[in-house]
Amino acid sequence: MSQLLFYIIIGLLVADFILEHFLEYLNSTQWSDQLPEEVKDIYDEQEYQKQQAYEKVNFRFSMISSSFSFMLMFLMVLFAGFALVNNWALSVSVNPILTALVFFGILLLASDILTTPFSIYDTFVIEEKFGFNKTTPKTFVLDKLKGYLLGAIIGGGLLALIIYIYQLTTTNFWIYAWLVITGFSVFMVLFYSSLIVPLFNKQTPLQEGELKTAIEKFSAKVGFKLDNIYVIDGSKRSTKANAYFTGFGAKKRIVLYDTLINDMTTNELVAVLAHEIGHYKKHHVIWSLLLGTLQTGIVLFIFSLFVGSPELSAALGVEAPSFHIGLIAFGILYSPISMITGLFMNVFSRKNEYEADAFAAKYFDANELASALKKLSVKNLSNLRPHPAYVFFHYSHPTLLQRLRALKQ
Repeated sequence: MSQLLFYIIIGLLVADFILEHFLEYLNSTQWSDQLPEEVKDIYDEQEYQKQQAYEKVNFRFSMISSSFSFMLMFLMVLFAGFALVNNWALSVSVNPILTALVFFGILLLASDILTTPFSIYDTFVIEEKFGFNKTTPKTFVLDKLKGYLLGAIIGGGLLALIIYIYQLTTTNFWIYAWLVITGFSVFMVLFYSSLIVPLFNKQTPLQEGELKTAIEKFSAKVGFKLDNIYVIDGSKRSTKANAYFTGFGAKKRIVLYDTLINDMTTNELVAVLAHEIGHYKKHHVIWSLLLGTLQTGIVLFIFSLFVGSPELSAALGVEAPSFHIGLIAFGILYSPISMITGLFMNVFSRKNEYEADAFAAKYFDANELASALKKLSVKNLSNLRPHPAYVFFHYSHPTLLQRLRALKQ
């Protein structure tokens, strides 16, 4: 049985690699040196050529980096690399919790060290070449160190607690683990922007002035109590612009990138904010949290049925079953189901984006939102004509042209 699981794991890794590269290839068939009619009011010829060049460079880089990551995982499975790391972890401690923490610590640190050259090239070569990068080497290093610290404290703490629960309850552990993860998820929705983001970026309340007055006027019009409007120093790392909504209740917060404010008119910014308020008014944050919670519960329940299986660990070359080895094997075996649920979540997310756009169009101005979306797309050199199959598998937002067509209806 373990041999069969081993071959299934190998097959799934190869199938996923082939599918991803096929989708990337389909996307590349959409390239065109001629400015298409449908984007002539968005890009001028020079900017369009820059966008196409950016797309091609990222395509080649993605093919190389993803192939490298695939080969790492493939060789780890093929040559019992996980068993080797497990033996190293056991040499440090035989305590199941400490063993798991050392095991994942080694894997994640080694993976990050091996892939950091790709991150450096992406940030300081590709993004720099196209005028996006504002990250300094110091910021890059500090981000890495802060990421390690947060991963160790938050990720390590959650893993240790879940394994402890598993030791106490065995097959019923999924119920308590589900409660813990749900509680953590709610906590992060409420406090991520106020606790985690400040470790990486500075957030300041939006100053009094024309923009704040316009925002407050619109918020009052739609009955949206908004006390927390912040500006984040996104320009610290990139010239790309964005905005996001987080939290609910008294903790709801809208965050605007400083790059967004610098490039848009007051009405365009209010239109973007109206879109974000639309997410709240349509209860998208709550629904996304509920669906994510349900999905987590299903995954944990299925995992609880197999976590103690000797065959699951043996498929990765480990004789004695353990929680952390079972988690690795299960994660790969579950990937087809995960892909399907991911597709449904993307469909749900795209529907939410249309609804938020419609809210902004109804209660503010469709033309201002359209103008803002166009500016965002041009500034970020977004792909205007991705292949439909790639959109179906990977896009949580509709494409720009799809959103513009919907706004005209």
